Amino acid sequence: MDVRSIVDQEPEVEHNGTVPVWYHVRPRELQELTDGGFVELINEFEVAPGGAVFPHSHPTHEWYFVMSGRGVMTIADEDRTVAPGDLVYIPPDEVHSLRPIGGGAIHCFCFAVAVPGAAPVDYTSH
Repeated sequence: MDVRSIVDQEPEVEHNGTVPVWYHVRPRELQELTDGGFVELINEFEVAPGGAVFPHSHPTHEWYFVMSGRGVMTIADEDRTVAPGDLVYIPPDEVHSLRPIGGGAIHCFCFAVAVPGAAPVDYTSH
C-alpha cells in the first residue's frame, strides 16, 4: 500500500526562496502511470464515527489526503492506519474502503484520474 506522510518529508524552498514545499509526489513522477487519463473528480468527504466507506472499486487512480481524524484504509486485503498528513494511493480497479477509528470522524480530500477510455461511474451506488 502506498501511503506517504508529510511528517516524513523535508521541505524544499521554491518560488524564489519564498515558499516551503513538501512533496508527496515529485513533478512528473506519475506521468507514465497516468498518461492518457483525465481528472475524474476532486472532492472532500467525511466518514462519521461508526460509519465506513462501502468497499468498492472504479477505473481510476485515486488519492485520499487525510485532513483530520484517524482511520483504517483497506486496499485489496491490506489494512493500514492513516492519520492527518497521509496521502494514500489507490490503484485502478482495486477494492478499497475506509473507516474511522479513535471515536471521531475522518475527513479526507480526494482526487482521481481516470484510466484512458474509462466509462462513466455512478458514484451514488458506490
